[in-house]
Order: sequence, then structure tokens, then C-alpha cells
Amino acid sequence: MRVTVDINVLLDVFQKREPHYAASARILAMVVDGSIRGVFPAHGFTTLYYLIRKDASKPHAEAAMDEVLGHFQIGNLETAGWGIARHLLMDDFEDAVVAAVAQATGSSCIITRNTGDFANSPVPAFSPLEFLSQWALR
Repeated sequence: MRVTVDINVLLDVFQKREPHYAASARILAMVVDGSIRGVFPAHGFTTLYYLIRKDASKPHAEAAMDEVLGHFQIGNLETAGWGIARHLLMDDFEDAVVAAVAQATGSSCIITRNTGDFANSPVPAFSPLEFLSQWALR
């Protein structure tokens, strides 16, 4: 199963943000062990680096980038994909881009802590806890 992972889930892990760390870390572990195939949107890569470096250090940010590059497909959009994102009926353009990346990469779902922001997404969104509870039923 391919899933698109929103930046907030990775920040939970790399910044050890409680109370979200455990569930988000389990999502990352599933990507690393191959239980699921993770997609990370390319447009968030520099933001992820910036926020981790600001919170911790350059070596910590570089290690996080290596982790993402080593285990995730980086989801890019062509011009048409950006146009699709632009016309999605979503309040936040960044979230619309995540949804368009999920659609373009054939992801089954988006894993995010902001599920309400994805109500009009063409790909369903689940919180890490929701995803883990559904995954356990398989």
C-alpha cells in the first residue's frame, strides 16, 4: 500500500512532538520496514529541513533528510498537477498540493494530523492513530 505522509507527521518524529510522537513514529517505522510505501511531497522537503535545523541542528536536519530520501518516494508534480491542486475545493493551497501529490502517485490515503483540512481531497486522509487502527484490522 502506498500512502502520502504529510509534513506534520514527520515533524512529530524528528522533533519528538508529544503527544503525537508514538503514533507518527510507528508510521515512519512502517515505511522504513516496507510495510507501507511512503510518499513525501517534494514541495515540503525544504520546509522540513528548515524546521528541523531551526529546532535542533544542521547535522540533525541532514540526518532527517537522509532518512526521508532513503525510505520515501519523493512526490513531484508536473504543471498539470499544480493546476489540479489549484482547482481543488480546499481552503489551504499547500494541503491541496499534498492531495494532488497523493492522487498523482496513486496513494491509497494521506496520513496527516490535520484530517479536517482534507475533507474535499480526492484521496482520503487519516490521522496516524486512525490509520494504525485500520491497519491493525487487516
